[in-house]
Amino acid sequence: MAKLLLVDDDDELTTVLSEWLAGEGNIVECANCGEDGLSRLKLYQYDLVVLDVGMPDIDGFEVCRRYRLSGGMLPVLMLTGKANINDKTEGFDAGADDYLTKPFHPKELNVRIKALMRRPSQLLSEHLTASYVAMDTGSRRVLVQGDEVKLLPQEFALLEFFMRHPNRVFSSDEILDKVWSNEKDTANDTVRVHVNKLRKKLDREGSASLIRTIHGSGYILDHD
Repeated sequence: MAKLLLVDDDDELTTVLSEWLAGEGNIVECANCGEDGLSRLKLYQYDLVVLDVGMPDIDGFEVCRRYRLSGGMLPVLMLTGKANINDKTEGFDAGADDYLTKPFHPKELNVRIKALMRRPSQLLSEHLTASYVAMDTGSRRVLVQGDEVKLLPQEFALLEFFMRHPNRVFSSDEILDKVWSNEKDTANDTVRVHVNKLRKKLDREGSASLIRTIHGSGYILDHD
């Protein structure tokens, strides 16, 4: 699961790509111009930026250049309708990490995103475990003591976040920033409600809850 910012003025394309990427378990937000993209990068947290080159206000090269000059470190994947090597060179010089030429299949974009999200020191494993819970992010299956449990997409995303960051306390605001789209209307008790739903599906009688509430601080997933 990754939280992505897709910056492109082609509404039809962004709709197709955002639906595909969301179907692969990502959280996707869209900006339809360069200025909006830069504003969102200042205000919100993301894991990766998908950035189109050809936009009416500021082109993708300039957006990437300004983002890097401001200290932005997220991976940037640029999209373009031009296959010219000079355009690709300009993109990499501006600070892009990868380049994808249109037209392309959304599956290829998803593969490129997964590749950029990997780091030598911490590969994003598809197989996660915490106590008696096992998760396969590829097949999107969750097993509790060997029995499959069905989770709704937001429940799955929340559990994956906890399982990738065990033994760390996160406030409700931090969890909202990482697991929910900034465009969704979220109430103050959104995290609490979803944690309670997870507990009902994951906890076993006689065992301590996998996700503990740290009063005044937030939530933690205990994992020995």
